[in-house]
Amino acid sequence: MSYLTAPLTIARLHRTCRAWLAGLSLASALVVAGGVTAQAQTQPRPAVEAAPQAVPGFWDPRRRPDRPDMSRLTVIRFLTETDYPPFNFTGADGNPAGLNVDLARALCDEIKISCTIQMRRFETLVDAITSNRGDAIIASMAVTPALRARLDFTDPYYRAPARFVSRREAVMSEVRPEYLEGKKVGVIGGTSHEAYLKAMFTDAEIKSYPNDDALRLALRRSEVDFIFGDAISLAFWINGTDSSECCAFSGGPFVESRYFGEGIGIAVRKGNDLLRTSLNWALFRLWEKGRFTDLWLRYFSISPF
Repeated sequence: MSYLTAPLTIARLHRTCRAWLAGLSLASALVVAGGVTAQAQTQPRPAVEAAPQAVPGFWDPRRRPDRPDMSRLTVIRFLTETDYPPFNFTGADGNPAGLNVDLARALCDEIKISCTIQMRRFETLVDAITSNRGDAIIASMAVTPALRARLDFTDPYYRAPARFVSRREAVMSEVRPEYLEGKKVGVIGGTSHEAYLKAMFTDAEIKSYPNDDALRLALRRSEVDFIFGDAISLAFWINGTDSSECCAFSGGPFVESRYFGEGIGIAVRKGNDLLRTSLNWALFRLWEKGRFTDLWLRYFSISPF
């Protein structure tokens, strides 16, 4: 069972996240919190820095959800993962910490209800929720058809997008298939990212690599012009010490669900529509008030979006 919608091993992402946590303070950055669509242009501009990264927001202000009757809710027992920083980890005081944990607390505050947050191994979460040992899973769980057969999910509150990375001197503010004609693009073989490149960027010269380390080293050595992969992992690498400040995102995110999944949602037991709709209402309210943006920027000084 994977955390993210794009193929990414847990060990690799844990290693990247820990390096990021060691090298960065979790401070907010000034980021434009608009949509994720890049501005159109007629020609690529390799020497121009990309536009500021956007904060994810999948809520349509024209589709404001009605406030459900939450009088029957008395407590929400959240379950989360034990070791997936910066989304879930054990804080210095021994208590649950991370973006998902802070989001759960913000949701409880918005609903005005008591909540508990228990950390468990990821592989035990689904059984725990179906056996009534918890009410909601908030653990960066990717929504998949297999999981939908066992659980219900809220609307997605973030996705694991794909993005291009180039050397800093060759950043493009927008990436289109015609812009990469004849360019060398590195990608990890056998992933959905490789499949997407082969389907959409047919005029690029695609080079496959066995793992993240080999892929990123190829870009640092200028053996490829771009690399393409999971934007969350790449954001940590770009802003960490391993990259030696060599590289930056080029263009905006790619979130086609056929390749990169439906997104990350909060899971509840099948048929628990009251809790699901209550969480959806609270998620919208947090986004509308800007609290979700503030929370995201606390953990991502370089946004994957």
